[in-house]
Amino acid sequence: MPTADDLIAASRVVALPMRTAFRGITVREAMIFSGPAGWGEFAPFAEYDDAESRVWLAAGIEAAYLGTPDPVRDVVDVNATVPAVPADDVAEIIGRYPGVRTVKVKVAEPGQSLADDVDRVAAARELVPTVRIDANGAWGVEEAIEAIAAIGDVEYVEQPCRTVDELAQVRRAVTVPIAADESIRRSTDPMRVARADAADIAVLKVAPLGGMRALLKVAARLPMDVVVSSALDTAVGMSAGVAAAAALPGLHRACGLGTGAMFGRDVAAPFAVVDGRVEFRSVVPANDLPLASAERTQWWHDRLRRCHSLLVGG
Repeated sequence: MPTADDLIAASRVVALPMRTAFRGITVREAMIFSGPAGWGEFAPFAEYDDAESRVWLAAGIEAAYLGTPDPVRDVVDVNATVPAVPADDVAEIIGRYPGVRTVKVKVAEPGQSLADDVDRVAAARELVPTVRIDANGAWGVEEAIEAIAAIGDVEYVEQPCRTVDELAQVRRAVTVPIAADESIRRSTDPMRVARADAADIAVLKVAPLGGMRALLKVAARLPMDVVVSSALDTAVGMSAGVAAAAALPGLHRACGLGTGAMFGRDVAAPFAVVDGRVEFRSVVPANDLPLASAERTQWWHDRLRRCHSLLVGG
């Protein structure tokens, strides 16, 4: 286990501009650091507390100090990600993901209507054969059932409601498959979704689960299809996500690993989507990174120290 001083000495804190606001974020801050096996990332969202964020640090340390697991494939199918934009903007966004056959559309954005969601999904359907939607837990049970009926046929609905019990209720009421994201990655018990029969698909992310190997262990235990997705990662974090998907046996669905297209600037060349796929590779950041301010850099250093203390203390 490296010390906090080791990690900070080998780190950079970056501030990456977003092309389109996503989760309310217009600039994505992240801390990246080098180690003997490569580069790792520490970038939990600002609202996450230290206890939740410490596993993100474990994931970054794994990447930098242990490296990637052995792959079983060289390329991974990915989906395009469409934020909660007007329907007229959907085609331009999907065009950033050449050759994709699957699109994930964000729905249930605060301040928007169900009609906005219906129009956005319809615009995506005109361009790709497979559309999935993601509500980020924003609906109640009855609201989710109504919205799913209005939106119509999709590959699956990701996290329509916040709790596992609510997911189970929605799943029993609709015919569209239900996918769990936050109910797994933000849970102290990621297997609860399976025990409750609350989902058909699990959306797994490397950093919130504590690393590539931790993700593979969870996937092996879950009795359902798995989709590997990013947590708005930089190219460094994305390399760990692609590595996990490349090492995952029985991967049957496109993964959410094309979000580098959402950045106006990344820490390295983003994982280019070619014919709807990305190729696994290691990442070395550029020399001329868009660094965060001194104040924000210190904020991240302090956060890393707190999370490192929790990680070492168990």
